[in-house]
Amino acid sequence: MKRRPPLPTNIRAATNRLLRSTILVPIALSLSLSACAGLGAGLVDPTPTGAIDASALAGADLDTVASFWADRYAENPEDRDAALNYSAALMELQRHQQAVAVLQRATLNHPDDREIMASYGKALASIGALNEALTIIRRAQLADQPDWRLLSAEATILDQLGQPSAARNLYAQAIDLAPNQASLWSNLAMSYLLSGDFVQAEELLRRAVAMPTADSRVRQNLALAVGLQGRFDEAEQIARQELSPDQAEANIAFLRSMLSGPDSWARLAAGEGEI
Repeated sequence: MKRRPPLPTNIRAATNRLLRSTILVPIALSLSLSACAGLGAGLVDPTPTGAIDASALAGADLDTVASFWADRYAENPEDRDAALNYSAALMELQRHQQAVAVLQRATLNHPDDREIMASYGKALASIGALNEALTIIRRAQLADQPDWRLLSAEATILDQLGQPSAARNLYAQAIDLAPNQASLWSNLAMSYLLSGDFVQAEELLRRAVAMPTADSRVRQNLALAVGLQGRFDEAEQIARQELSPDQAEANIAFLRSMLSGPDSWARLAAGEGEI
């Protein structure tokens, strides 16, 4: 069999970042202070809507990474790594239906692969197939060896299904397994934020941003929680750490306009915060 050359350094680095961002990013709830800037804040552990910052791609932009893995996948659709990496890139490009198709085929080729099943479940959730996604993710979980990523993924789906108590119970289990994962604390915070408990959400997010594992999405979520309490100047200051001044200002202006309406929270929770 022909031996493949090693991955180019920039593609390898970008792919590793992409997989961390996508496979650990959840099932989105469309609440994104950075929606105007297109950076994809919101829930942060096992989703599909979070888009990675192009500056984190270590010299390879997202289109380059997607093209690289598309070629590998076309060469051999049964290649596990090619399917996972290509689908991760598709998710970041918001091509969710195509990612679902790639992962559906991958589950047929690798029926016992937990990582593929988990990615497939998260992709299904991104297109609104929540109950099917829940079934897939639960199948991927092992009772005697629980995976905190899968617990978090399941929890984000339950939140979207209107079951916050069950979701928070799973987040607690996940945090017991991985107490220093900022994404878990952030997702738990977003659960409270969705319920309108902005104070509790802010408290959890401040704990999360202090962790070494905190990334841009966690800090953007903190800006969102602060802004939703009407502290716009403080929220913009936090947002400026992650976004350009113009992007931060535009996001805060958008948030102000959302909150000035009579049904502002209902509109945000319904996902109208993304423009």
